[in-house]
Amino acid sequence: MTETLPKEQPAIAGLKPLVTTVFVPAAIFGIGQGAAAPIMAVTARDLGASVAVAGLIVALGGLGAVLGDLPAGRIVSRFGERRSIIGGSSLGATGVVICLLAQTPWMLGIGALLTGLANAVWGLARQSYLAETVPLGLRARAMSSFAAMWRLGFFLGPLIGAGVILLVGARGGFLVQLVGVVLAGALMARVPDPPRKVQAGNSDHGHVTLPEILRRHRAALSTLGTGSLLMGAARASREAVLPLWALHLGLDAAQVSVIFGIGAAVDLLCSYPAGHIMDRYGRRLVAVPSLTVIGVSYLMLPFSTGAVGLTVVAVVMGIGNGLGNGVIMTLGADIAPPEERAEFLAAWRLTHDTGMFGGPLAIGLLAAVFPLGWAFAALGATSFAGAAMMFRFIPVYSPRVSPRSRAGKL
Repeated sequence: MTETLPKEQPAIAGLKPLVTTVFVPAAIFGIGQGAAAPIMAVTARDLGASVAVAGLIVALGGLGAVLGDLPAGRIVSRFGERRSIIGGSSLGATGVVICLLAQTPWMLGIGALLTGLANAVWGLARQSYLAETVPLGLRARAMSSFAAMWRLGFFLGPLIGAGVILLVGARGGFLVQLVGVVLAGALMARVPDPPRKVQAGNSDHGHVTLPEILRRHRAALSTLGTGSLLMGAARASREAVLPLWALHLGLDAAQVSVIFGIGAAVDLLCSYPAGHIMDRYGRRLVAVPSLTVIGVSYLMLPFSTGAVGLTVVAVVMGIGNGLGNGVIMTLGADIAPPEERAEFLAAWRLTHDTGMFGGPLAIGLLAAVFPLGWAFAALGATSFAGAAMMFRFIPVYSPRVSPRSRAGKL
């Protein structure tokens, strides 16, 4: 059933003005993230960390995003998107410099945590800006394009980072990340904050607390938010299970990289069509198939016996994940009340980021106790449960109504 979206007056008339202020900076930021991702664990090992400690340091980036989500809402609400971007970029740059100069594993961990905190502020400010400025008829396409550009950058980042590493050494990836954070922040800081529909000084908005946000929106956060958490777990776990199964099959690193690249390309190709479908036919028609396809891919994984079979699974995963690009950001923007948009979006992002952090961690624990096939089955079940939650609780209508009325619809 097609969702009926409400009318509102956007600050821009289309997506073209967002190219240089949102989409290109997102790609640049993604390049930096992608360049640093492969070398974090390598740097930790070079500093003397064990395999377990190196894995923990990598996880600190995700933990930083989770810890930063809720204060990020208050920061964006109080200081606006532009100043939050500047502050978040400064914090991120500080974290990257610490990683560059780290002489011990714990210093590297602090740098990773700071970059995760900065990512939370950065991501929330951009989502809040898009929610304020983009007309509802283009919202999903804007969110999907934003996500796709970040993924494009993350895909290109390791390739660019590899060239820099050859020139300056293993920490060259952090240099690429530093340039990406600073340049993306400078580009996005050029635009003024969008006009607010509700000003903090004219209401009690400035005194909204986290418990109040959770109380007002407990229906949405406990129902649709659960679907968001399950989607985060299902999507993030792909990056853990594919390498594990590839190692089980005896594939080398080059083969795994090629398979990942093919899956990532399919992911990108599905992003913009997914946004178009969401804008025209509703969010449910994308969110539910996305999780269903991801769940099917997890169930297919144990039956792949070589590089070709694993490539097929990676392509199916890429289709499922690509279909879901931007859906969480779009849903959050749909149901967020304008008078406390940033605070609500922070709580909303926390649901998904918790899943992103907890999913791979749970898979690692399961794989340590049970055969990998059981872990894949658990991921399939998680994906299907998330699809069921999305089908049940995504509102058919997405009006700007009071929290009490919206809770009744959920």
